[in-house]
Amino acid sequence: MEVNIHQAKTHLSKLLRRTMDGEEIVIARAGVPIARLVSVEREKGPRPLDLDRGIYDVPEDFDAPLPPEIIAAFEGKRPRKRTKTKNGGRPSRS
Repeated sequence: MEVNIHQAKTHLSKLLRRTMDGEEIVIARAGVPIARLVSVEREKGPRPLDLDRGIYDVPEDFDAPLPPEIIAAFEGKRPRKRTKTKNGGRPSRS
């Protein structure tokens, strides 16, 4: 497909999508081709493992259960505040 510079500027996003589908776009000035718009080939294949080896250590308790107050925070709940009383938690008689 061939487009002029104005069309290329106006419809760049659409043209880029077309190149991702394998189409080649030629950009022309006054009918003379000056540039070619093509998709960059991405590297395919499995990603290598252990790229971060030695950068950080996973602690032994990584998969240990979280404390209740952290779970409550994730759930959007406020943990209950525990208050100490002089009489062991019984209501006082006034």
